[in-house]
Amino acid sequence: MKHLTLALAGVAALAVLAGCTGAPAASAPATKPATQTTSAAGDPSAVLASMGFTGMSGEQIVEKIDQDSSARPLAMKASVRPDKVVLGNAQGEVVVPLKDKGFYLSIAPFARQTHECYFHSLATCKGEMVSTPVHVTIKDAAGAVLVDEDTTTYANGFVSFWLPRNIAGTVTVTADGRTGTVPFATGAEDATCLTTLQVK
Repeated sequence: MKHLTLALAGVAALAVLAGCTGAPAASAPATKPATQTTSAAGDPSAVLASMGFTGMSGEQIVEKIDQDSSARPLAMKASVRPDKVVLGNAQGEVVVPLKDKGFYLSIAPFARQTHECYFHSLATCKGEMVSTPVHVTIKDAAGAVLVDEDTTTYANGFVSFWLPRNIAGTVTVTADGRTGTVPFATGAEDATCLTTLQVK
């Protein structure tokens, strides 16, 4: 597949895909995207085909799963990291690099209840504010506006944006007259899942 680099990950990696993933251990360096396809544990193309992602880029896969209107959990594993998406099902596990659109930041604003999350689980994470109209403003550390738009959270309670890599700034969300602001960063080891933004 054009512009896709795939690899099967080890069985141990599958465990971190269950549910919303927490922060990585300080002693564990971030895993770099694979540069070759391996087939020791199966055929990566067959795994993608079994999930309906044949011919799709990593970015397209991430957007399709995140915006899926089906109830969570979905019948797959899908974890967004700063530089890749890790996918898995009964057929095996595949790593697909994210290299074209930048850093995928998923935001789950909340009013009363939230959950811990570090790497966004596209198939299992669910925020409180499902299908809710919101206004999102994202600024970098210098105050430049990167996002300023009215949108609606997905069926999983998240709303997501592709942002430039290696920056920091703030996210502000307004919903039903209530507003919250939290910091974010898009470095190589930063969180792709933002669940600390309370509107009040």
